[in-house]
Formats: sequence, structure tokens, C-alpha cells
Amino acid sequence: MELLYMDFLGTPTWMWAIFISLVLGLLALDLGVLHKDAKEIGVKESMLMSAFYIAIGIAFGGWIWFQQGQQPAVEYLTGFVVEKSLAMDNIFIIAMIFSYFAIPRLYQHRVLLWGILGVIVLRGIMIAGGSMIVENFSWVLYLFAAFLVFTGIKMLVSSDHDESDIGNNAMLKFLRRRLPVTKELHGERFFVKQADDKTGKLKTFVTPLFLALIMVELADLVFAVDSIPAIFAITTDPFLVYTSNIFAILGLRALYFALAALMHRFAYLKYSLAAVLIFVGSKIFVADMLGIAKIPPSISLGVTVSILAAGIIGSLWATRNEKQEA
Repeated sequence: MELLYMDFLGTPTWMWAIFISLVLGLLALDLGVLHKDAKEIGVKESMLMSAFYIAIGIAFGGWIWFQQGQQPAVEYLTGFVVEKSLAMDNIFIIAMIFSYFAIPRLYQHRVLLWGILGVIVLRGIMIAGGSMIVENFSWVLYLFAAFLVFTGIKMLVSSDHDESDIGNNAMLKFLRRRLPVTKELHGERFFVKQADDKTGKLKTFVTPLFLALIMVELADLVFAVDSIPAIFAITTDPFLVYTSNIFAILGLRALYFALAALMHRFAYLKYSLAAVLIFVGSKIFVADMLGIAKIPPSISLGVTVSILAAGIIGSLWATRNEKQEA
């Protein structure tokens, strides 16, 4: 019992245990019950699943408020909102990956689910490493902040991605050279055994579905380089950073199927995401100029939500007649 009350990265072990149990339970429910068999997920089901995961994430924030107080809860919710909003940009990249490999919607959920499992591990490693660096070298937060401002400005002026970016990816070219890849999909399978054209012997091949999975994981790795510093700029508590990350990402695949069908409606989303990055990054410098420890979490949360709401509402309004014109 003493083990449960020991601190791990500044938080009692029993709180980590509850979080991990909840995440594993949600994954088991999703994989073992709701989507045991391959099926195409429609927009309505996607919206309901996304609403469910958002509700779970917000409820966890309420639990943190009950256990640790208002400020940690608001910091968690701010991190959750920032991570969820930045995940929207990642959805566009994932959609391009699926389009490039011609992955039917029937099999996309399997790729996304295994991608989430990889994210849980990779984010844990990156956040643990980031926490140790920040704890020992607090000045690194200023580098994170400057990086976020730079990334936000770059996002404002950069052109949109297209599918040629996927085909020209150096890692994808390397994988195609090193791995035997089938010419077509084989259902939900990542690996198949078939005869080699040169030798005639049975050989293990990877399918395009497996290449899509690797590209999704790499996309998240690149995406994490932006999102993790953003949350460290909000709070340096490893528990709040990791839990807000994971609860936001858990609903990513559910949100994907809804947003992938409506991507054309979010014309100004990129600009609101860029503004969020610039705001989060500049907070540290503004706090220093004002001579305060940090911008109050409630203000950070309010500004972040307002920026995102403006981008989403503006996008939907600007594209309101697009369907009729098409």
C-alpha cells in the first residue's frame, strides 16, 4: 500500500494507476467491443465517439480539480484544448497519407488504433525526457517558447501540404528500398507471406497498410515536436502534460472520420492554430516583461478557446455556400 502513495514524477503513484487503468479500459472497449471487426465508421458515429472522448477528457480535468485544486485543473484543460486543436492539423496530414496509399475507410480505423498505441509509448518517453531537461535546465522553456513562436509564424506564411509531399518523403523512399512491399492491400493485414517473383520461394512482405501506419507514426512524431513544447509552456507538471496529451490524442481517430469528410470547410483553421502557437510561446516572454511568474491559467484557457472558436466559426461561415456551389 505504501507504494501507491509514493511520488512518481511529482504525483502519487495511485493517481498514475487510475489514469493508466482508465486509458487501458477505453482501449479495450474500443478494440474488443465497439470495433472488434473491420467496418467503415460514418460521420455520425465519429461525432458521437469524439464527443464521448472529449467528455471523458473534461471529466478527468474535473477529477484533477477535486484532487489537486483549481490551478492544476485549469492547466490540464488548457493543455487538453491546445493538444486537441493542434491534433486537427495532424488530421489533415493523416488524410493525405490514407489518400496517397489509397487506404479504404474500412481499414483506416485499424491503422489509427495501432497508431494511438504507438503514440502512448512515444509521448511518454518524450515527455519524461522533456521533464528531466526542464527540471535541470529551466532556461530550456525559453527555447521551447521561441520555437513555438517561430513555428506559428512559419505556419502562417507556409503553403499547404499536398500528396506529393508524402511521395517525396525520404523515410518512405528508404522503406520502399529496404522492405519487400506488396503491390496491393491484403485486407487489414500488415504482413503477408507470398512467393517472391525472383526466387519463387515464400517470403514475408509488408503491405501498403503497414507503410501507412509507419507514416502516421512519423507524422505524429513530427507533430509532437510542436505540441509537447506547447504544453510545457503551459505547465511543467509531467502528470498534467502527459494526461492532457493522451486524452486529447485518444479521441483523435474518432475525430478523424468526422473532420476528414469536412476538411474543405476549415479554410482558416491553419491560421487559428498558428495564432495559438504564437500566443502560447509568447506567454513566457510577456510574463517576464510584466514581472509575474506566469500568465494566469484561466486567461490562457480563455484566449486559446477564443482563438480556436474564431478560426472555426470564421471557416464555417466563409465556406457556408461551398456545397451548393459545387
